[in-house]
Amino acid sequence: MTTRIFLAALMTGAALAACSEPVGDVDPAADETADAAMNDATETAMADDGSCAALYEGRGSDNPPMPFSDEALANTDTSRPEACDTSPEITGADMAWRIQTLASDEFAGRAPSTPGGRAASQWIADEFARMGLEPAGDDGTYFQRVPLVEATLDTSTAEVDITVDGTPMELEIGNDIVFWTKRLNGRQEIDASDLVFVGYGIVAPEYGWNDYEGLDMTGRTAVILVNDPGYATGDPDLFNGNAMTYYGRWTYKYEEAMRQGAAGAIVIHQTEPASYGWHVVAGSWQGAQYDLETETANDRAALEGWITEDVARELFAATGLDFDTLTAAAHERGFEAVPMDGAVLDAAFDTEINRLESRNVAGVVPGTQRPDEYVLYMAHWDHLGQTVTLNSADGIYNGAVDNATGTSAVMEIAEMMAGNPSERSALFVSVTLEESGLLGSAYFGEHPLVPLDQIVGGINMDGMLPTGPTSDVVVIGYGSSELEDILADAAAEQDRTLAPDPNPAAGYFYRSDHISLAKLGVPMLYADGGSTHVEYGAAFGEEIDGAYRARAYHNFDDEFSYNWDFDALARDARLMGDVGQRIANSSDWPNWYDGNEFRALRDAMMAGDGADAGDSGEE
Repeated sequence: MTTRIFLAALMTGAALAACSEPVGDVDPAADETADAAMNDATETAMADDGSCAALYEGRGSDNPPMPFSDEALANTDTSRPEACDTSPEITGADMAWRIQTLASDEFAGRAPSTPGGRAASQWIADEFARMGLEPAGDDGTYFQRVPLVEATLDTSTAEVDITVDGTPMELEIGNDIVFWTKRLNGRQEIDASDLVFVGYGIVAPEYGWNDYEGLDMTGRTAVILVNDPGYATGDPDLFNGNAMTYYGRWTYKYEEAMRQGAAGAIVIHQTEPASYGWHVVAGSWQGAQYDLETETANDRAALEGWITEDVARELFAATGLDFDTLTAAAHERGFEAVPMDGAVLDAAFDTEINRLESRNVAGVVPGTQRPDEYVLYMAHWDHLGQTVTLNSADGIYNGAVDNATGTSAVMEIAEMMAGNPSERSALFVSVTLEESGLLGSAYFGEHPLVPLDQIVGGINMDGMLPTGPTSDVVVIGYGSSELEDILADAAAEQDRTLAPDPNPAAGYFYRSDHISLAKLGVPMLYADGGSTHVEYGAAFGEEIDGAYRARAYHNFDDEFSYNWDFDALARDARLMGDVGQRIANSSDWPNWYDGNEFRALRDAMMAGDGADAGDSGEE
């Protein structure tokens, strides 16, 4: 059959950010079973013969539409599926059931510290228990508490604008500007803060780069380009060439503005260098924002935010500057910051602060011979929750691809490994707060449930696209560690080869949870699937990826569809399961490649030179 068969192949062969009220402290003892009210509300019937294969029999089209096309998006399903028995093997039907469950409206977008988020994380814990994983969290539970701060801007009273020579730009929150504060010390007021264009806002001595050279930013607001000069020029000798470095990430730019003493830090959004549209900014940075509480919170700039490129161009023109000319100048070493004469930022706003808890979910399959050595699997369970909007009937960000897919794959691998334990232990951690800046994985890194020097290596799974079967396996951060050698051997058994990230400029290596462990030295692998379809080629994969980024990523259209190729997703999960089993049944300790930025950290850790290398974070 030459038509594009997605779920049909599987079926013939065998499926509240928004809740503004905090849920308060989490009692691990109370979480041993699912919340009674949630269970009562979600009582479901079992599939006819009990299997997930039977539940999804015949639900896909023989000629399905291209994923994320108009036709596909008109035929999604956000209901919670009936209960079914999963197989001890990794199957497409099991993947479909898990993805549909996590992406259902019942979990209301899985925002941390909301009823929907609690219910989703509880369901994962219940599944870990049902599969036979042992608890690996706090106090003999499946949960690791993650204390956090929830900050919600009061947009009804917030005032913000940029004035040029006395003329206000009349910026509209959401459409022109999105902003917040990381400070926890009450009302923020900025009075006539002078704007300064600081190029990329980077201080990188190793690259001989300092955009703040000789500049006193006290009381001033930095206007900053996204990404880094290597991306902008494509020069392989500038930063990391077309591949984004950490200096290109928005997180770094706000951190550096803090170090420079700025009153405000505004990043100019541009779709190509950011790798996502304005709708992602508006959807991700409005409503409740989460952070770990730090001692430096009140040292941050009073206002952090984004403006659209159109607003930036208008601002530059109003101050007598040429946006394109200055952007080009910022690409060059030795660029000097440019005061935006006559332009000032004024802001006054209040933020509601709540101290809450979310939780990572952790289970372990003990090793049969070396139980104190661990292979780590990681995927984030959280998403953006629910909001009041005119652009969606229910305002729920279901997050089917992001990241019901990766979480489901890790759960499938866990069930497979629970039935066939390896020599080393397998630790499965489904982390929270990825969408808020990788906070759950950062907390796990700072408070590891097992000593970091006993983690042999880790695999992160995030955002598996329904591309179908591919001849390649895309490795984010290709060329980083010896884990790729193991992946290459496993991929060869599926007649697949490794391929570098086709979009290195997006900086995905620094945008998912593996980086929280990598920057501490632990070898981590981030690879979910491929981009070159075995029948339709690379252009087909590019089309799906482009449609997802443009229409569904961090948007309301990231919803479950019966027409996805779940057999192919299961194939990818089996591959990553194979990689983990190869590591877990070996005595080898794969490391970062020589010359990698994290190699020295790992070497020091394993030599016992790292102060916290063996600290499990337990009292």
